[in-house]
Amino acid sequence: MADQLLSELQNRSPLVTRGVDYYKGKHPLRFASDSFRKHFAKQYAGFSDNWTLPVADAPVERLTPTGIKAAGQTKADAELWGVWQRNGLDADCQLGFLGAGQGARSFVLVWGDPDDDETPEVTFEDARQAIVAYEPGSRRKRMAALKSWQDGQTVFVTLYTKTEVWKLERHVIAGPQKSASMQSAEELSKQFRLRDTGGAPNPQPNPMGVVPMVELPNRPLLADDPLSDVAGVIAMQDAVNLLWSQLFTASDAASFPQRLILGAEAPRTPILDKNGQIVGDRPVDLERFAIDKVLWVEGEHAKAANWPAANLAAYTEVIEVAVGHIAAQTRTPPHYLVGRMANLSGDALVAAETGLVKKAQEKQLWFGVALREVFRLIALARGETGLSRGLAGGQLMWADAESRNQNQAADAMLKLRQIGFPFEWLALRYGLSPTEVADLVKLRAEEAEMDPAAQILGIRPRDKTAADDTDDGPDDGGQELDVEKVLAAVGAS
Repeated sequence: MADQLLSELQNRSPLVTRGVDYYKGKHPLRFASDSFRKHFAKQYAGFSDNWTLPVADAPVERLTPTGIKAAGQTKADAELWGVWQRNGLDADCQLGFLGAGQGARSFVLVWGDPDDDETPEVTFEDARQAIVAYEPGSRRKRMAALKSWQDGQTVFVTLYTKTEVWKLERHVIAGPQKSASMQSAEELSKQFRLRDTGGAPNPQPNPMGVVPMVELPNRPLLADDPLSDVAGVIAMQDAVNLLWSQLFTASDAASFPQRLILGAEAPRTPILDKNGQIVGDRPVDLERFAIDKVLWVEGEHAKAANWPAANLAAYTEVIEVAVGHIAAQTRTPPHYLVGRMANLSGDALVAAETGLVKKAQEKQLWFGVALREVFRLIALARGETGLSRGLAGGQLMWADAESRNQNQAADAMLKLRQIGFPFEWLALRYGLSPTEVADLVKLRAEEAEMDPAAQILGIRPRDKTAADDTDDGPDDGGQELDVEKVLAAVGAS
């Protein structure tokens, strides 16, 4: 199983590497003629007008998980979110989302920490180092997973199944095979063997009872591999790079008007001997005239003419069309790519970003399913079997993918509050994380305690109990009113 999974992983790796290289701006010069490539490939090596980077980055900046809520609960789970933050995943999740955009998928591995029973180790894994095998006929039931890395001439793998974890290694064989006996010896050396685990059992039991690695697919398909955000940009990216190289070449050779002399022979300089007698002649160095800007020619029909400068705008117009195609095909707002904004209203900006917002929401849906399973694995690693069942039907909470004007958002929240929406729900909708909302509710209660008017009217912080969490009535922000004090205050006034 380890050999089969590693073989499939090696087959996938070139496509992932290609996506990462294009994201980093490592683009070969393609679509050029043989003669152009022969003369200019080295000259433009390392140059790229990199449009794959903003295309891949644009949706990631709108993907921010804020919490996990189990089925039947009204609040996010603070303990699980603490595990998320202690593993640094509020930052590393951005690397995982970007890796999925570059290579069509990324992975998350969950495993217990022997030094901290309350905080399992959770890591995002690159698609070139991790793979998940599913049961036949299923896209969700995981049969096994493999994590691989290479150190020197040794390949290390860790194979995870539902019941066991195997730690294996084998040598990397390079070079041609020279004979049948040598081939047989190399095949033996390619076989996996158990790693030295320092006395720990190998294989070791898997106490979680499930494969502890989850795949995050990017733009999944029913009957094929998921798609990366970079793959669809590569062809147009290559065309843009070629157009720029041709523009630079034309700019170097024909970007200025060229003057020429017609009807006269090329000027020559006489060669004199030591007595001053003409003994021959040689061609004049024309580069000197390009510097001196002066040329004297003789001839009965001699006249000057000129060639106009090359029209470089023709190249830039085609490049703009190509960039427009990239924006349309990838649902990237045009102002993310061309950087032009002229008197655009707020509604126009919202309309321009609709495609990107929908793209980010689609990723929230697919990544959310995977991350919900990650939190279930975290609960299992902590020994919380009951919570893990609730998380299987829970909800991952995200920050709003849409950019909103702060004044408009606040006005909308106020109107929703007036018709009875709870304060904590509105704070989450506004973009605060569950942790920030909890802090905000506490601060509001402390302010109410210190408010003289609240003391006169008898407004005091309400004790949060289990009954409060199930109250279906309007949320009063964690405060309750002493009616007798209010009536006394009104009577006094």
